[in-house]
Amino acid sequence: MAINYVCRHCRTLIGRIEAANVSETQLGFHFLTPDERRDIITYDSSGDTTVRMTCDYCREALSNHPELTLLNSPLQ
Repeated sequence: MAINYVCRHCRTLIGRIEAANVSETQLGFHFLTPDERRDIITYDSSGDTTVRMTCDYCREALSNHPELTLLNSPLQ
């Protein structure tokens, strides 16, 4: 089981955890509401987990140009 952290905007791989014994509590997922979990976390058939976040580059771009948030895919 791997946990992949991917930018929700540019789809860049931010990081990857290759550990079989990491719990959702250790990752902090228990702090998320059910709606946040559905929006942020996806599971695939091979057992891998993808966590959609915003990378530093996209966070800075969105901060400097907030009008980009009005677009469906602002930084692709």
